[in-house]
Amino acid sequence: MSTRELTVTDNKGTSIILKLTETSLEISVGSGNASRRRWSSGSPLPFLGSKSSTMVTQVPLRNVVAVTSSDVVEVLYLARKSPKRSLSLFRVEGSLGERNDTLAKQWCETVMAAAYRGRTPPKKVKVLINPRGGRGQAGSIYTNKVEPILRAAGCVLDVTYTTHPKHALEIAQELSLDIDALVVVSGDGLIHEVLNGFSKHTQPDKAFCIPIAPIPAGSGNGLSLNLLGLQDGLDPRAAALNVLKGLHLKVDLFAFTQGNQRRLSFMSQTVGLTAHIDIETEHLRWMGDLRFVIGFLRSVVTLPTCQMELSIKLAEQDKVKMANAVRARRADAPSDIPTMPTSSSSENIYDPGSPGDTWIKYDKPCLWVYAGKGPYVSRSLMQFPVSQPDDGLIDMAIQEIIPRKDLLAAMEGADKGRCYWFGTNRYFKASAYSAKPHAKSRGALVVDGELFPMQEFHVEVLPRLGTLLSPFPYYAPEFTLGENGKPGS
Repeated sequence: MSTRELTVTDNKGTSIILKLTETSLEISVGSGNASRRRWSSGSPLPFLGSKSSTMVTQVPLRNVVAVTSSDVVEVLYLARKSPKRSLSLFRVEGSLGERNDTLAKQWCETVMAAAYRGRTPPKKVKVLINPRGGRGQAGSIYTNKVEPILRAAGCVLDVTYTTHPKHALEIAQELSLDIDALVVVSGDGLIHEVLNGFSKHTQPDKAFCIPIAPIPAGSGNGLSLNLLGLQDGLDPRAAALNVLKGLHLKVDLFAFTQGNQRRLSFMSQTVGLTAHIDIETEHLRWMGDLRFVIGFLRSVVTLPTCQMELSIKLAEQDKVKMANAVRARRADAPSDIPTMPTSSSSENIYDPGSPGDTWIKYDKPCLWVYAGKGPYVSRSLMQFPVSQPDDGLIDMAIQEIIPRKDLLAAMEGADKGRCYWFGTNRYFKASAYSAKPHAKSRGALVVDGELFPMQEFHVEVLPRLGTLLSPFPYYAPEFTLGENGKPGS
């Protein structure tokens, strides 16, 4: 027996060979003299104990949650029962018999070091759960899908269920700084509260360094989609794995100022039809992401518009250049899109008069103004396909007024960012902007899903202020559509 291979016997007397490779943990179950059948990481061990064949499962090291040895060797890992299914937690265990316990322990340590790339999973984790968010299933999602994974990895969990609006803000404001991660089981609204609580902490700079890991349990779950991608972004077990294996990703935040009130925003600010959708479907949260599709169809009928004077501190408006830049980021190639200097403070001052700034004006009626960070705002809408987590800029999309039939046609490919290339979609990257609604302008202003008064406001980027847990050093969703609306062009 070596530190890369271990043979154990399950309670049915079947031999199980556990073999560590460079990229995976290979689990072979069954008779060694029979034919070998190989299953991918998306499959469990369906013929455990079969005498007619050897079943081989390849588990990517990232999907290995825990490997321990005492009286038995136990392996816990995540896999899919079929390619389109969500992840499930599986356990393989077997006894060593008379074999050397010391070598078994060394094997477990070797596998865990490979699975976690020499790091250790977070030990002290604070968990916030919003039991009323989305479809009201956050509690059961945590208990049935998330908690077993975190406990299997040895996490010490401090769990709080929020009971009233701004409860998460109050908790974050007083949060102990000795935790390894803050897990938020909710939609995006609770993360908004947490970040604003951090800004009121007695040590805000240290509070903002606590990594936040979202568990999708809301309606939109935009942040989780942006960190984990479409396949895993709505999978609570994949999000739990990100708590264990994710790396720190610094992200830009936004200072939203209205009158003498200042708030932090992390995801989006929107006015017009898109804001109308958010507010008018509030009572449909139980429908999940589908509420936004229904809201869009309703809004196409009423066609609410917005009129405001926008001042934009422009960094870039060349769509081809912005698309090339986000692709270069994924390929780890240099980019000529300007980035803003790093800031460790949430106290940036809005100053539209700095020397050398390029400010542009936009003052025409439009269907919506959408500004934010992260490609997806919901599963059905890739609103900011060229957004980057830490470029020091905010992406802005202004949709000019178009016929209803064109709006309906725009639904096709909206989940892939097709609308980005439309000539009527004015798209900018900016470091700041201000908005002044016209006197007779009606409608709603929505910030991170929360309703604000339809009054003048300012937004300034706070570079790299927030910290998230992410599998990648960039947003997971890939923007593949070219100018002709087809992939790879």
